[in-house]
Amino acid sequence: MLEMRSSCESCQCSLAADAEAYICSYECTYCVDCCTIHASRCPNCQGELVKRPRRQEASNESG
Repeated sequence: MLEMRSSCESCQCSLAADAEAYICSYECTYCVDCCTIHASRCPNCQGELVKRPRRQEASNESG
């Protein structure tokens, strides 16, 4: 399963599971601004940064 990291690896801003974020094939995670700064390349592995799928936050309602 894809690890949904909760912060950007560059600027450490908070990223909710349903927030727009970008990841490389190693699951390094970046916010939109940092992805743009790094020209869609992971500064760790130089891999392509692609849009991370979003997950809905868990609901506390039973239904």
